[in-house]
Amino acid sequence: MLESVAAFSVFVQVAELRSFVAAGRAMGVSASAIGKRISRLEERLGVQLFQRSTRSISLTPEGEKLLERSRRILDEIEEIQTELSSAADLPQGKLKVSLAPISDVFLDHLARFNERYPQIELELDYAERNVDIIQEGFDAAIRVGDGADSNLRAHHMGDFRRLIVASPAYLLRHGVPTRPQQLLEHKLLHYRSPNSGKVEPWPLNDCGELHLPTSMICNDINTRIDFALKGLGIACLPDISIRKPLREGLLTPMLLDHTANSTKIHALWPHAHQHTSRQKAFIDFIKSVDF
Repeated sequence: MLESVAAFSVFVQVAELRSFVAAGRAMGVSASAIGKRISRLEERLGVQLFQRSTRSISLTPEGEKLLERSRRILDEIEEIQTELSSAADLPQGKLKVSLAPISDVFLDHLARFNERYPQIELELDYAERNVDIIQEGFDAAIRVGDGADSNLRAHHMGDFRRLIVASPAYLLRHGVPTRPQQLLEHKLLHYRSPNSGKVEPWPLNDCGELHLPTSMICNDINTRIDFALKGLGIACLPDISIRKPLREGLLTPMLLDHTANSTKIHALWPHAHQHTSRQKAFIDFIKSVDF
């Protein structure tokens, strides 16, 4: 029984990493040892689990089916072990988390997690790109947009909307645009993606293609918030990043009927086999967060 569970664990590692070498490195054994374990499993089951070539491997339909079932089995075993373990220490060690760079909206929650688990060393990596959680050694990631990934678990944390905003002082001096076309007469603060190098388009609906003017371009959200608060132009910003300025009247939203859009926030992490206590603590905590 234990040998079968170990074989399924090896299979899942190979299936997720798509590499005998990477799976061997993750499990501390040679690639040839991994290959032999997979071959024995295929012989025992009487099916081919992987299509192999000189450069890559991919799952067969039978392999895809076994991957789904194996993950559930290993998840159940891991949950049982966690429940039955009476000698578990407080979660500790390094926890590496990738975060979307949308201002400091996660900081209060992460601070509470840090207070609750002081023995966990948080390593926070702000990056716009979608990091490879498994290959790059991350324990979890919080991303905006689509959370779909067959190798990862996902939890929908909430949604946000991008708003077109400016300070009351700016609008007093330059007027309030009531149609998207009137933005052509204003100073606009834009965002350039450090990942793609492209200027992010504004979510304007039903107004054709507008070539919006530029007063400033940067790849940092806090700079755009600061410029907008200082009355230096109009910016397009996530509402969750500017809740306080909106609440205090320091920024005024406009063109709401022309910017109907919503973006999801997901927490992502590898499937639950071999989770550490610190990973489980973070996953349980993040499921309780509501944006």
